[in-house]
Amino acid sequence: MSTMTGERAEHLERYMLAHIPLVAQMRVRVASLDEKGLTLTAPLAPNINHERTAFGGSLASLMTLACWGYLWALLDEGRGMRIVVKDAQLEYLRPVTGTLEAHCPPADAEALQKFRDTLARRGKAQLGLKAAMQQDGAIAARYAGSFAVIRESAA
Repeated sequence: MSTMTGERAEHLERYMLAHIPLVAQMRVRVASLDEKGLTLTAPLAPNINHERTAFGGSLASLMTLACWGYLWALLDEGRGMRIVVKDAQLEYLRPVTGTLEAHCPPADAEALQKFRDTLARRGKAQLGLKAAMQQDGAIAARYAGSFAVIRESAA
């Protein structure tokens, strides 16, 4: 991944706000984008359910966005690419009662190299990514998703 800067994190946040309406409704923010991965946050208030905890759909959305955003940044801001989630598995471990914080760590180096090689050769590829929802230093939810990428010229 090329060097991640605060400017790049701001660009990702602006891009998501402009192109994914749910991001504005959830009030998603890019907390960090660097060699450790991507962390997104959202306040509890617009994502709350009837039990006064975070709505499960908001948790799923934020973890999906963290993985999607990581891949977007990894692929030179998605230039000339279509990036979509293909499938996902979620595990809810405990209620979230404060700020939502989803983190997508860097992809496995070997899987990433295979993904890049396949994308270069075929114009399309899939990559598995993981994310976790944190609260008070503990994991509240886990996400594993497969993302399909298609080079625009290959579509």
